[in-house]
Amino acid sequence: FSLTPSRYSGVGLALCQRLLEEDGRIHLCIACRNEQKSEATRDLLLATHPAAQVSTVEVDLGNLASILRAARELRCRFQRLDFIYLNAGIMPNPHVNFKALWHGLLTGKVLHMLTTAEGIMTQTDRLNGDGLQEVFATNLFGHFILVRQLQSLLCGNEKPSRLIWTSSSNARESAFSLSDYQHAKGQESYSSSKYATDLTSVVLNRKFNGQGLYSSVVCPGLVMSNMTYRILPIFLWKLLMPIMWLIRFFAKTYTLTPYNGAEAHVWLFKQKPEYLDSLVKYHSCTSGLGRCYVEPRKMDVDEDTAEKFYQKLLELEEQTLEKYRDLLD
Repeated sequence: FSLTPSRYSGVGLALCQRLLEEDGRIHLCIACRNEQKSEATRDLLLATHPAAQVSTVEVDLGNLASILRAARELRCRFQRLDFIYLNAGIMPNPHVNFKALWHGLLTGKVLHMLTTAEGIMTQTDRLNGDGLQEVFATNLFGHFILVRQLQSLLCGNEKPSRLIWTSSSNARESAFSLSDYQHAKGQESYSSSKYATDLTSVVLNRKFNGQGLYSSVVCPGLVMSNMTYRILPIFLWKLLMPIMWLIRFFAKTYTLTPYNGAEAHVWLFKQKPEYLDSLVKYHSCTSGLGRCYVEPRKMDVDEDTAEKFYQKLLELEEQTLEKYRDLLD
């Protein structure tokens, strides 16, 4: 059984298609905040895999009540979960710092900046209905609460269960602070939330490997998706695309297509989690000639910071769920 929360376009849809190509016997559950989109995605998958088991559940990862209702429904419907792909994410109002980009060009750092977005991407964040920073809530905390609520389906099974988080090469320690882990005071909320994802995965392995739950982190590379297209006007992307295909000869993380971006997600589906390194992030890569492969890279994560952050997540969980006692078992 595989549960895949996503904004069902881009990597999320490609991942579903590729998982069914790998194993048509799995029961795939599409978790999406838009019921019409999830049903349309289900129909699309069944059109190419008519014998597949595909179901849906409605959940908004930026809304705690929605998460709790979805978790309750899943606990009623299923006895175990083998995989959860934690793939939902937002980057509201992204802006490119062209001055920083020009400086990178002059100093020879432009390729690094283009492959990580370091120093050139800022976002405008806001509070959501639960009083949490929207990017933090959607990209990290909502997933964390979902995992906590589904713990009974993930731990103590005959076979290991897997969490596979979609992180980013933009996940940087310099954008994250324990004293402002929701990133209310900065302008790189996306980078902060992805570094928080890396920290969370590391701690979950330490806490739950003994109960048969394993966590991994992937980076899909630069994928042209709805999120990416909002960064620049469409006409600029059309002008830049030939250049981006050329850059891929030098920047292997320019996966560009959702199919290529899902390479690491699918690769992990076929691995034995006991032999994976919990301090490694698995990157989807594509060669200049279009060959897909996976590259493991050590994460720049301090395990002591990860433990402290985990404790803060538990404290925030207790505070925020206090008003939702009617949705808790």
